[in-house]
Amino acid sequence: MKFGVVVFPGSNCDRDMIHVIQNVLKKEVVTLWHKETSLPNFTTNDCIILPGGFSFGDYLRTGAIARFSPIMNEVIAFANKGGKVIGICNGFQILCESGLLPGVLLRNKNQKFICENKFLKTLNHQTIFTQNIVENKILKIPVAHAEGRYHCSDETLKKLQENKQILFQYCDEHGNVNESTNFNGSLNHIAGIMNENGNVMGMMPHPERCMEPALGNTDGFMILSSLLGKVAQS
Repeated sequence: MKFGVVVFPGSNCDRDMIHVIQNVLKKEVVTLWHKETSLPNFTTNDCIILPGGFSFGDYLRTGAIARFSPIMNEVIAFANKGGKVIGICNGFQILCESGLLPGVLLRNKNQKFICENKFLKTLNHQTIFTQNIVENKILKIPVAHAEGRYHCSDETLKKLQENKQILFQYCDEHGNVNESTNFNGSLNHIAGIMNENGNVMGMMPHPERCMEPALGNTDGFMILSSLLGKVAQS
């Protein structure tokens, strides 16, 4: 499997993602500038990642300008063919703006930027993005966003629930989901979703920031390693 990491003006997590792909997952990674108009030598077995940051400075609406970068036409076509696509934080916002994922990310309920570790519960372990997450394991993953409050229509939420497209919810360290754990005000405590076909995922927390023992947390490894296939769990 090969990875492509798209870099927009204002991306600031691209190097983190490139590092963990090359040095932790030990996979080939290609840097893709946002003005490129092709995905050379990528197949549907590969994965394109839209990293976190502040594309185009978030001067309009998060992800709204990046959605029109030339590379996004190729990313959309790639996803529609079945290629794997992941959007982290700002990348999640771009996926929603591009229509690859439903809903929108709004300003946090406290109107402030939040940067700290948060706990996640995995609702669907039977996906290419979550298959290596240990059952009942509560993940501790860093967040860093000001516009992370997921919102969608009632009809869309019902569809997400029925199709098991909600992958992660914010919770406490014991897996309890309540208003006190919903720090940004996301609808249904949503932290990450996938598309109906199961090949596009967006999440606000940053798994690439907790992949190595030196960082004191490797929970993110269970997420990103899932793309490489199911591994035996003890």
